[in-house]
Amino acid sequence: VQLVESGGGLVQPGGSLRLSCAASGFTSSRYYMRWYRQAPGKERELVATIKSIGGATDYGDSVKGRFTISGDRDDAKNTWYLQMNSLRTEDTAVYYCNAHAWRVFVWQDYWGLGTQVTVSS
Repeated sequence: VQLVESGGGLVQPGGSLRLSCAASGFTSSRYYMRWYRQAPGKERELVATIKSIGGATDYGDSVKGRFTISGDRDDAKNTWYLQMNSLRTEDTAVYYCNAHAWRVFVWQDYWGLGTQVTVSS
């Protein structure tokens, strides 16, 4: 399984970005797909989660109402997204995609290498 994030960059406060997480070799039908972020000098923070069964979503308090997680497995796209609106300077961080998947009778975790998001005027 390989996860590759993209879509990061520099944006002004109040702007928007959409991050993508492309998963190759990922066939699990039972999983949680998550976005984390880590700012310099801070611990990694869970930003958003989407559950495979039912599509339920959950968000960290700091991003509720501004960020939206979604996924597209049609046509074998295997891509998840994080739509980020009303960005703030405190959203600056490296954003990581994580797949927590049920495979071979155990839960396994897979990580991407991250994409940098910088919010600055």
